[in-house]
Amino acid sequence: MKNFYPTLRDFSLITLGTLLQALGMRLFLIPANLAPGGVSGIAQLINFYTDWQIGFMVLVGNIPLFLLGWRFLGGKKFVIRTAWAVVTFSFFLDLLTHFIPAAGITDDILLNSLYGALVSGIGFGIVYRGQGTSGGSDILARILNRWRGVPITQSYMYVDTAVIIAAGFIFGWKEALYALITLYVSGIVTETAAQGAQVVRTALIITKHPETVADEILNSLGRGVTMLHGKGGYTKAERTVLYCVVTRPETMRLKRLILEIDPNAFMVIGQAHEALGEGFTPLDKE
Repeated sequence: MKNFYPTLRDFSLITLGTLLQALGMRLFLIPANLAPGGVSGIAQLINFYTDWQIGFMVLVGNIPLFLLGWRFLGGKKFVIRTAWAVVTFSFFLDLLTHFIPAAGITDDILLNSLYGALVSGIGFGIVYRGQGTSGGSDILARILNRWRGVPITQSYMYVDTAVIIAAGFIFGWKEALYALITLYVSGIVTETAAQGAQVVRTALIITKHPETVADEILNSLGRGVTMLHGKGGYTKAERTVLYCVVTRPETMRLKRLILEIDPNAFMVIGQAHEALGEGFTPLDKE
């Protein structure tokens, strides 16, 4: 029972995510002839010349990729969850043809491009939060990464670019250009949905008064501080480097605090997608 509820939660997320992906396709992308890549994009191109159902072709097209993933990626978890994602997405994609008009809800190609990216991207992100994959080019990208060392982002780019170019010849180049917009926006939405929108700031601080600065950060901002030991590359002097994580609104307060204590301090502020643990999102909530 210990693993039952987390597993049930993950499969529920995968099911919800694939339903949203199918809705994004049926409501916006398919009516506008937007094929932003992947096996579903290839299925759209084939459907243009045949009467074959897109969902069925997505399922069939994923079978060889699924077998390759089974061999090269392995793992019972990968096999079961990927199969569930592919089957439910294909099922929803064909089922929705009975409930959604073929023309969609708008004939504005820009709205179809943006809202298709939004709904589908949220679906992809939810599938990833359920520790699943969407199959198709996702499997191929992971195989190329492990087998040939090709970065996953480049693998996606190669596959999706080939599909979009083919779509340009079949659907038209205007549709292909809008498909590029869909692909880009969908990637941003997917990352946000999968990792959360809790963007935080990380700060590295080098100051002559590390103890004072650390105490003020703890007392004024209520944020933890880690003291790291550093050594100047030019001066060879030993220095204490402070590291802390703050929220975006707290960044300006941190700057003012450092300015008041040590105007000559050196500080680098970076961006992190998410912070987990004390003071931020608890690990057990992920």
